[in-house]
Amino acid sequence: MTAAVWIAIAVYGALGLVVAWMSRRGMGGGLAEYYLAGRRVGGVVSALSYGATTYSAFMMVGLVGLTYAGGVGALGFELIYLAGLGLVVIFGPRFWLIGRERGHITPAEMLGDRYDSRLLAGLVALASCVFLIPYSAVQLMGIGYLLSGVSDDAIPFSAGILIGGAFTLIWTLAAGLRSVLWTDVLQVAIMLVTSLVALGFVVTALGGPGAFIDTVEAGHGEWLAVPGPGLFDFVTFVGLTLPWLFFSISNPQVSQRLFTTRSLGAMRTMIIGFLVLGFVYTLISVLWGFAAVQLVPGLEQADLATPRLLRSGAVPVGVAVILMVGIMAAAVSTVDSILLALASMVSRDVYRPLIRAGRGPGELAAGKAVVLAVTAVALGFAYLRLDLISILSVASSIGLLVTVPAIVGAFFWRRGTAAGAVTSVAVAGTAVTVLQLTGYDPLGVPVGIWSLVLATALFVGVSYATEPPAARAAIFIDDVDAALRRHRIR
Repeated sequence: MTAAVWIAIAVYGALGLVVAWMSRRGMGGGLAEYYLAGRRVGGVVSALSYGATTYSAFMMVGLVGLTYAGGVGALGFELIYLAGLGLVVIFGPRFWLIGRERGHITPAEMLGDRYDSRLLAGLVALASCVFLIPYSAVQLMGIGYLLSGVSDDAIPFSAGILIGGAFTLIWTLAAGLRSVLWTDVLQVAIMLVTSLVALGFVVTALGGPGAFIDTVEAGHGEWLAVPGPGLFDFVTFVGLTLPWLFFSISNPQVSQRLFTTRSLGAMRTMIIGFLVLGFVYTLISVLWGFAAVQLVPGLEQADLATPRLLRSGAVPVGVAVILMVGIMAAAVSTVDSILLALASMVSRDVYRPLIRAGRGPGELAAGKAVVLAVTAVALGFAYLRLDLISILSVASSIGLLVTVPAIVGAFFWRRGTAAGAVTSVAVAGTAVTVLQLTGYDPLGVPVGIWSLVLATALFVGVSYATEPPAARAAIFIDDVDAALRRHRIR
């Protein structure tokens, strides 16, 4: 099987190279072209790329592991994320309108403009690096676990993460977001089709859909009950899902996509398409987890459920290898989007103000250097192999929750100030980082809840004590609302 794995990786890499190179055709110059694909992305491509960016190693490795360890609560956990997409309906058009009007490239730049604070923009960019580099490492860990597990350690974990890092760099540097978009389309097709086919084989191996459900109920009934076999209780569930609810606006690799669609109609298509794709892929991943509970029971490390299931004999070797490529593709698509988002924020919101120069080529070169640096750090972090992939994914989003009050206030609260936004991100972000590193939950309340509560209290309290930028508030609230009404009339 190891030879088949290497062949599949080579074919996937060759296809990706072709797609990435072809995406360079017609590419213009400038930062908006490199980081936002010229703000001309269609709805279908946006939906597929949004799905590939969001659904990474977390799904067929992390969510499967969460189902394996925690049962049906994993389904509720992921459905909360889909429910949170309602925030895109509210904030997506606002990001799109103000981004075009004011020329924003990054979400951090947008916040800095709204509160008239370069410090805030730079702080949000640095906070994103702190919390998203571990999230990038999680994706590389997923690839490492997958390749080593499927090959029975013939491909070492370290080789797996290096392969993932190499593909990520190639797709990212080839043509910026254009390359990422079109390789995402290829990758989401691979991951969705292969996961459906593989699920069909494991359900058949368990006797068909009816027998599959019956055997779960008979042998693992606790996995179908709430709170499940021990991983979840109500407070833990809320602490894990709250960051997921706000993921679409708090994570810049996702919210930056709201600047890229060519029209509000294309954004609507993106949202609907992603909801369909996300719901289907969620069901596939959870059912795969329940199959793993039956076919490969007793694993000490839940994140190995998918690799072990692929080697169980329930899935033909050819299908297993192609599914492996699909999962690897999903992880790579997430990392390259994160790299682009971090590169754009560091170069535009940290590097440019420091050198006091607005030249595109200088910023672009700095951004590419950031891509290399972040990849190197993520690879080093991935070697640590920390905890459940699903838990680590949420931990990154917990940190980014501290930006949510400032984002909401940007469009809905005139009283919000730069001091309030800076304090909420800096103080709450530091507190959340310390709590996560020490593992301490004050009053038994999870860090995910404290993150939002503390950031909101600081933002509101400090804003009331300082003077708001009235002119910027009028632009972001009144002008945007007026533009939305005009678009709806049309």
